[in-house]
Amino acid sequence: MRDAGARIGVVYHDAQPYSGDRAIDKVRRFVQQHIMRQVLRSSDQAILTVPLEKLTWISSELKKPAFIPVGANLPLLALFDSASSVHDGEMPVVAVFGVTGGIAGAQEVAQIISAVRFAAKKLGKLRLLVFGRNADAAEAGLRAGLRDPAVALRVAGVLPEGDVEALLRSSDVLLFVRGPISSRRGSAIAGIACGLPVIAFAGNETAAPITDAGVVLVPGGNETALGEALVRVLGDREYHARLAERSRAAYKKHFSWEAIASQYASLLKPPR
Repeated sequence: MRDAGARIGVVYHDAQPYSGDRAIDKVRRFVQQHIMRQVLRSSDQAILTVPLEKLTWISSELKKPAFIPVGANLPLLALFDSASSVHDGEMPVVAVFGVTGGIAGAQEVAQIISAVRFAAKKLGKLRLLVFGRNADAAEAGLRAGLRDPAVALRVAGVLPEGDVEALLRSSDVLLFVRGPISSRRGSAIAGIACGLPVIAFAGNETAAPITDAGVVLVPGGNETALGEALVRVLGDREYHARLAERSRAAYKKHFSWEAIASQYASLLKPPR
């Protein structure tokens, strides 16, 4: 006999490579997608964290799959500063929230170093904050590559959510290089939730509503474009302010817990 309660399948899938070995990553993705399809087939309602048109692995027999993005996983204790801009009289602060491990992480470290050094040459002294998952493991590579008096580096590991929020709010921009940005990338959405412009790579899953925020998209793997985007965001106060306002608006409309809870409540509302 079938259970009285509905079965809800929510998929927070991760299509990014972990090992850097193409053969291993191909097998991993195949197994992962197979399991996700099984979960969704057994559910009465499928909820996905990426717009459906951006997913190639979705089976045609799924009934009415819905899209709801992820939230920021932050307490968001402070109010937005409506006049947010690059901090006056201080070094610009670039935040990096989380680094992938393994070979992919080494590539991200190289991209961060290249972008930040490029920006420092154009703008002068700046501060780089790297924190979150695998940040400690990336510290040696970052320090070796950033032997530059124009860059002040601070590295922290996994922090309490309140500390993460405080660091993001003390920053001027979030540099996101953990693969292409999308509506399932919680660390990128954390920056948006704190009203930051975000510089990120574009990819197959990059679409609204993440593009409604103050996101500056660059071609995947283009380190020079990352640096040029940093220079423009940190060097043009009006541009920075417009991006920050877009992030605040997108957070309120799409990524706040109130907005996400409202979508779930509407979707799961029992029929009369």
